[in-house]
Amino acid sequence: MLYTAEHEEVRRSLHRFIEAEINPHVDAWEAAGIFPAHELFRKMGRMGFLGLTKPEAYGGQGLDYSYGLLMAEELGTIAAAGVTMAIGVQTDMATPALARFGSDALRREFLAPTIAGEMVACLGVSEAGAGSDVAAIRTTARRDGDDYVIDGGKMWTTNGTQADWMCLLANTGDGPRHRNKSLICVPMGAPGVTVARKLDKLGRRCSDTAQIHLDGVRVPVRYRIGEEGHGFTYQMLQFQEERLWAAAACLKAHEATIQATIDYTRDRMVFGRPVLDNQVVHFRLAELQTEVELLRALVYRAAEMMLAGEDVTRLATMAKLKAGRLGREVPDACLQYWGGMGYMTETRVSRAFRDQRLTSIGGGADEIMLTVLAKLMGTLPRGEAR
Repeated sequence: MLYTAEHEEVRRSLHRFIEAEINPHVDAWEAAGIFPAHELFRKMGRMGFLGLTKPEAYGGQGLDYSYGLLMAEELGTIAAAGVTMAIGVQTDMATPALARFGSDALRREFLAPTIAGEMVACLGVSEAGAGSDVAAIRTTARRDGDDYVIDGGKMWTTNGTQADWMCLLANTGDGPRHRNKSLICVPMGAPGVTVARKLDKLGRRCSDTAQIHLDGVRVPVRYRIGEEGHGFTYQMLQFQEERLWAAAACLKAHEATIQATIDYTRDRMVFGRPVLDNQVVHFRLAELQTEVELLRALVYRAAEMMLAGEDVTRLATMAKLKAGRLGREVPDACLQYWGGMGYMTETRVSRAFRDQRLTSIGGGADEIMLTVLAKLMGTLPRGEAR
């Protein structure tokens, strides 16, 4: 991936914004269990950050995917991954299908204000009984004249308590489960939409995550994204961007954890010398840094393929899998060198340990990534390919 002077200017601008508007507040947001999404997103919208790769006709910058990748990577410098993820939902998880397949009217109603930061978006795919197995969702959208009537519920919905609209995946027919689903824009203020509860999570605590109930929710058919019955396909395409985004967003976060550990172990004295002076410590940190750089190379290669219009399913899946593995390995190894202080919630390594654990679960668990790769390699046992 070759970043130009224009790329670097975007990076510098975003970095200044993060240091001025986000990082000084993340400790308070973590303690509160929520961050002010509308306030922050309006500021980001005014700076143009929420629509770098979105069409200019709807307020975006119209830039290519390399700028979105750069943004995801720089968001890793945010000192709480909950904010990073919430921004990613707004830019790379709830809106790609709308930007690509939505009607002009639908994009003006939902995409344009989301890019401007006037609306907060959330993604409604996972359910209590259907997480990684997306095809197993049970939420239905029944056609009634010019409306859909939606019944069901969604779980683990990032931005759920603050969102203005949801990109909802629902069953709109009785056919095969990969061809009976549609994506629909659902206003969160519509009658019948209820935030059942705000979920109490292990990590990413400043990101509000909700369980949503949908009882007889009526929305116009024109709120459907693209063609009826194509929602599963649209969501799989959306997942590829989400998974590559997740891998890119963890790169600088892991590097920050490693650097913080270097700084701490250089000052921490044990048996008369710095912990960092022990070969087992500085060798292990060098190894972890190498693993992060290898993941960066994989992410960049996948991004280059995406820019060339090629299918990135294989590499994006590999990147997501490796990101999840490193999300456990890097914070765990680094926390050990902090000793007792590593177990304190006040330290960044402790937050990283809790925050990064989600990467192996969200957006498709590691086991799903392995299943996808095994299918692509032709190694799944007979009868298990799906």
